Amino acid sequence: MTTLTDTHSSGPEGVATGTAVSARGLNKNYGRGETAVTALQNVDVDFASGRFTAIMGPSGSGKSTLMHCLAGLDTVDAGSITMAGTDLTKLNDAQLTALRRDRIGFIFQAFNLVPTLTAEQNITLPVALANGTVDREWFDFVTTTLGLTDRLTHRPHQLSGGQQQRVAVARALLTRPEVIFADEPTGNLDSRVGAEVLGMLRRAAQEMGQSIIMVTHDPLAASYADRVVLLSDGKLVGDLSNPTPETVLAALAKLGA
Repeated sequence: MTTLTDTHSSGPEGVATGTAVSARGLNKNYGRGETAVTALQNVDVDFASGRFTAIMGPSGSGKSTLMHCLAGLDTVDAGSITMAGTDLTKLNDAQLTALRRDRIGFIFQAFNLVPTLTAEQNITLPVALANGTVDREWFDFVTTTLGLTDRLTHRPHQLSGGQQQRVAVARALLTRPEVIFADEPTGNLDSRVGAEVLGMLRRAAQEMGQSIIMVTHDPLAASYADRVVLLSDGKLVGDLSNPTPETVLAALAKLGA
């Protein structure tokens, strides 16, 4: 069984094969007439399987809109989004719900844990909702790796913020989704705990082969990713490999962020 380490290195250990999510010609507008806002303009982008990618840009650049559309949480006005051969833009609401439940993991800034459930019940909730069976060996591996074995009977109010986010990470990993989307996952955490969570996400990509797409405004958080995609005014304007806080800051400075 693989043992995860705490190393924050500059590049992935393996070579990614294939594409986790692909977007072509994405356009998204909010409102009409003089009040219309263009959130995405003809965005073409691929996200490699088994890699950790961060989406960044100035406020209002469209980074959250892009993630929501890629995850099937929002619709586009034009273009296509493909995940493992499935075009999300052609699915109805019921099909999108099933896809999000079965093939996508989510990690949110606010943790989104059910307060009346234990940590273990929160982790296994997606499987329960799908009437599935928990892979206990994988469950034990994930919870041990994330340091949760002595917290599984605790409810969210009995856990620290970092522990709650670890539960959210475990929940996202449990179903081995094709993609995990993380929306400002360290926004409510202090710097030390945030670094721990980011390290876990990086190792999930490097050593579990998990595909992770994260929206963040923090250059330090983005430096844990293998790649940073930059947006400005709804357009794809930059792409950094093996980012560092310094290269991300420099790229954002050019965008006026």
